[in-house]
Amino acid sequence: MIATLPLQDMTIEDKISTMEILWNDISKREEEYPSPDWHKEVLEAREDSLSQGHSKFEDWEDVKKEIWAAVHENKIS
Repeated sequence: MIATLPLQDMTIEDKISTMEILWNDISKREEEYPSPDWHKEVLEAREDSLSQGHSKFEDWEDVKKEIWAAVHENKIS
């Protein structure tokens, strides 16, 4: 099945909301989507960066608020 969406009529908020709905569904069935081998290398590099203090975590809800604010400020659609 191929779903079609009226992308030209959707706001950026609609598009992001749709992506979140899709991602939430996909992430519930992660065993159906095995990670490629290179993911392990990337994760190990990121863990190393964290342990050395070069990186830090940010709260996802806070980051989403920042993205929404930037979208509304720039009126991207």
